[in-house]
Amino acid sequence: MTSQMTKFGKVGVLFGGNSSEREISLLTGAAILQALQNQGVNTVAIDLKEQSLEAISAANIDRAFVALHGPGGEDGTLQGALEYLGIPYTGSGVIASALAMDKLRCKQIWKGINLPTSDFVSLDKDTDWQQAIDSLGGCLVVKPACEGSSVGMSIAESAEQLKQAWQLAYKYDAKVIAEPRLMGKEYTVAILGDQALPSIRIQANATFYDYEAKYLSDKTEYFCPSGLSAEQEAELAKLCLDAFKSIDGKGWGRVDVMTDLKGRFYVLEVNTVPGMTSHSLVPMAGKAAGMDFESLVVAILEESIQ
Repeated sequence: MTSQMTKFGKVGVLFGGNSSEREISLLTGAAILQALQNQGVNTVAIDLKEQSLEAISAANIDRAFVALHGPGGEDGTLQGALEYLGIPYTGSGVIASALAMDKLRCKQIWKGINLPTSDFVSLDKDTDWQQAIDSLGGCLVVKPACEGSSVGMSIAESAEQLKQAWQLAYKYDAKVIAEPRLMGKEYTVAILGDQALPSIRIQANATFYDYEAKYLSDKTEYFCPSGLSAEQEAELAKLCLDAFKSIDGKGWGRVDVMTDLKGRFYVLEVNTVPGMTSHSLVPMAGKAAGMDFESLVVAILEESIQ
């Protein structure tokens, strides 16, 4: 182990878990573990489906690299447990993690501070489906408020489709939101510390950028540089940093944005534990900023020391 890496002590890579994003977390955790080991960091792998929280304490780790996606690992629950145990960890704290996981609360915050985000309605069994369609403009994206990776998301263009979309989303979360489907371009911006990395434009061949397009398809195209002008890139970077900071995001993350047909940016969501797989976008942005994968992983771990 190099002297530079000894400052981290023993690092527990926490991954797996029980959420619907477990398979992605296993890939993320394996990639992070390998990168840290290659850099000479003393690491231990802890799968929080196979092992309990007590295993974290028993492992005598000095800090944790959180690589769990979705509820339980990305929503403040694990972060609270780590704080109780007195273990420093990567990424955002309890409140920011909980807020970022809740798309409804995020949109309420962004509306309140005048950050551009699309209009929305909350759906439940008593919703007037036709009124919801009419109020938001006809073609809606429906999603669970507290899931990630586009799990449970679908498109609705009629009252009957909206009810079916709510039923699908409700399987994953009792809180369901609907918002107008934006028909412009999709971008994502990785955050590292106080810096926005180069933006990436996403072009999915699917109906929308769903779970398959994100993790399984080889037809989804990514453009980095994204093709924005320097002025647009700066505008997008500021918007994403503002959205991230508005929920008190820390360390690293990713902000997803779409444009309307006039090219205006709208914030979609913040991810406080983005994927780090072969299809993932943060490593792509890191590469554009001059960092290879291993350097990026170490830089994220560095942020846990602050």
